Amino acid sequence: MILFDFGGTLARETENDFLRGWQAVFRAVKDPPAGASPARAHELASRLWEYQAVCRRHGAELHEWQQLRTVLGVLGLEEALDLETAERLLMENASAAQPVPYAGELLSFLHRQGIRTGVVSNIGWSGNGLAHRLKQILPENRFEFVIASSEYGIRKPDPLLFQAALKKAGLPASQVWYCGDDLQADMVGAHGAGLFPVWFGGRGPGPDFPHLRVGDWRELAELLEKTVEEGERC
Repeated sequence: MILFDFGGTLARETENDFLRGWQAVFRAVKDPPAGASPARAHELASRLWEYQAVCRRHGAELHEWQQLRTVLGVLGLEEALDLETAERLLMENASAAQPVPYAGELLSFLHRQGIRTGVVSNIGWSGNGLAHRLKQILPENRFEFVIASSEYGIRKPDPLLFQAALKKAGLPASQVWYCGDDLQADMVGAHGAGLFPVWFGGRGPGPDFPHLRVGDWRELAELLEKTVEEGERC
């Protein structure tokens, strides 16, 4: 099985205009209370993000719904909009995402070869929100599961997140590769949990443990295809 990181590995997110995201949220609200506005919501959310950034630097993850519940509660909008809808509107309108080149082709190749796939990502959005975004940008994906750190309260490189993925997969670490673009979170994290790390787009000195480095996803597909062909000849 091969597990993937999300941001920078499978997709690249751009723009990040959260004021625009809150404007979309407010378009779904009828008669917002006095003092409630997209600008005020954005101000509150930005302040909460600064608090949460401290937690993230120490390896903890907070869920987007916690921030949303606080903002909506302070503005008197908790009854006007459910958290799932608010997150979807914010996520879809605050930023855009595009698949990394050849990611879709690689996933199709892995499926044809019978190699299972999944996602383990450091992200504040909900797991369902992340799965929805993946379906939008990689519609043919066959990920067996999508793990968002927000649902577990911890972030890579903590090995616990990888261990949870292994339990979902029902596989020992020796049978799983992990692909990511971040040296510390992805390479060190995967190695610490016993998975084989694949460093996507890695630059500079690599880690001092066994790993594979690929510049784009065609390289990994070609390497795996060659391995399969050699195995068949043997």
